[in-house]
Amino acid sequence: MAEVQPNTHRPDYPRPQFVRDSWVNLNGEWAFEFDDADVGLGQKWQEGAGGWSRRIQVPFAFQSKLSGIGDPEFHDIVWYRRSLSLPEGFKDKRVVLHFGAVDYEASVWVNGTLVATHEGGHTPFHADITDALRPAGEDDMLVVRAVDYSRDVTLPRGKQYWLPDSASIFYTRTTGIWQTVWAEAVSLAHLASVRWTPDIDRNDIGLRLAVAGWTDQANLKVKVDVSFEGEPVSGDIYSIRSASEARTIHLQELNDHGQGRWWTPEKPNLYDVRLTLYDGDSAIDEVSSYFGMRKVSIEAGKFNLNNRPYFQKLVLDQGYFPDGNLTPPSDEAVRRDVELTKAMGFNGARKHQKLEDPRYLYWCDRLGLLVWSEAANAYQFSDAYVRRFVSEWQASVERDYNHPCIVVWVPLNESWGVPNIQIDERQQHHALTMYHLTKSLDATRPVVSNDGWEMVKTDLLNIHDYEYRREVLEERYAEAERAANGMPCGRRLSVGGYAYEGQPILVTEFGGIAYKKSDWEGWGYSGAEDDEDFAARLRAVIQPLLRSGAVQGYCYTQLTDVEQEINGLLTYDRVPKLPLEAIKAINEGK
Repeated sequence: MAEVQPNTHRPDYPRPQFVRDSWVNLNGEWAFEFDDADVGLGQKWQEGAGGWSRRIQVPFAFQSKLSGIGDPEFHDIVWYRRSLSLPEGFKDKRVVLHFGAVDYEASVWVNGTLVATHEGGHTPFHADITDALRPAGEDDMLVVRAVDYSRDVTLPRGKQYWLPDSASIFYTRTTGIWQTVWAEAVSLAHLASVRWTPDIDRNDIGLRLAVAGWTDQANLKVKVDVSFEGEPVSGDIYSIRSASEARTIHLQELNDHGQGRWWTPEKPNLYDVRLTLYDGDSAIDEVSSYFGMRKVSIEAGKFNLNNRPYFQKLVLDQGYFPDGNLTPPSDEAVRRDVELTKAMGFNGARKHQKLEDPRYLYWCDRLGLLVWSEAANAYQFSDAYVRRFVSEWQASVERDYNHPCIVVWVPLNESWGVPNIQIDERQQHHALTMYHLTKSLDATRPVVSNDGWEMVKTDLLNIHDYEYRREVLEERYAEAERAANGMPCGRRLSVGGYAYEGQPILVTEFGGIAYKKSDWEGWGYSGAEDDEDFAARLRAVIQPLLRSGAVQGYCYTQLTDVEQEINGLLTYDRVPKLPLEAIKAINEGK
């Protein structure tokens, strides 16, 4: 079992795409209380009143063992409290408080003053709390109230079950804080965000920079220093004449057609950037970032990475951990998942029903692993669902736009949230809206309207198929038209008047072979008796897709066992069920 020492919970920097030196981690022990009767507001818990009978280890949700509570029951209103003692370096600065994720609604008070509210269980939010702080030398009080709607099936929830006990494909719930809480010190005018858009064909990197606190009286400029493996590539200074500035930086070195500096899983090359904001001649803010020169495109029905056809070998990754649930126990555990995925011969992961921790995306960028970013879906359709889901998905794309590892956006999976999409025009319009909305937010990546089946307009035709017989798979995927017009799970692949238009075909869920190699009991889509049988069954489902002339990639279900599912290539504790090199050989067609 994973262990985390007090006051050192997830000490790693939580926003690796936009790094400041002046920050403080607020994870660790907080006072905690359930509020099942919803009396906290009336009793002024936000001002510090109340018994606060429990302690919790943030950022772990109370349902997890690492929280120190480990209570899986329904408690939809929870409260957190801690003192806030800021470093000396925060003096005379603006203080911005950040939450990586709080499921589902959050209200935040500092010294009894409401400083932030937020809706959305997977996306970050922040607030400038400077004006709510007490004079220097006095400790401040931070209080958080989180409200979940555990039984509401129209809530974007991913794999969190709305019934008391985990079952089938659904797992333990997560309520409240489940990613890092932290604060940083900034100047009144400071860098708010950066957006990188690579263009390998022109050897350019597009830069869009947002500046908070800008006024037309300010004399602001930003210095952008780009380097590669420690060697300077570009250094320019730009005047800041509005709160948002865009520039194009030409990378002077030879366009090497991927031989040295483009990003791929095989060669995850990254450029480092230092952004320095000046007010006159004084540096008032510095941020570190990075980008990868990488292009994703579809040409003549082929999925291309950097203008070349690329066969994707993905694994379905639920992002759950036995002691932390949705929250990884450590940065080392996050990195280890990426390393294990690559060691088994996969070049990518489909993060399933979870907006993953930014540290995972960071390690995929650094170590080289493709990622399909998939929303945490609701289960049923409603007006409230549409409002919630659209807002959270937009924030998700905004948060993760810069990561070169992300190559596909997946807003919907298997008609979750749109269960009647086959016949309901409203639900078809919603799926189509999510496709076009995503394209409007990011024109550089493919979008899948509804992964698995019942797609409307889509850039990839993705099929879920848990057939285990080699001969059936060989026949089914022998040629594209046959594959595109099949119904392997008893569902039409296209609805709403849409039909196959020559898009790349991928089998994005398959396998799911149950093999018990730990104390966990559970199920899978088919079963293996021993190591030899497991290896044979893996070959029987993977080889037909590798040899198919129609299929351009696959996603095997799944990376690890999860709770009652024992269909992982690894146990829930990340122990390989076969030698890593044996699984890699199967992925390589050997």
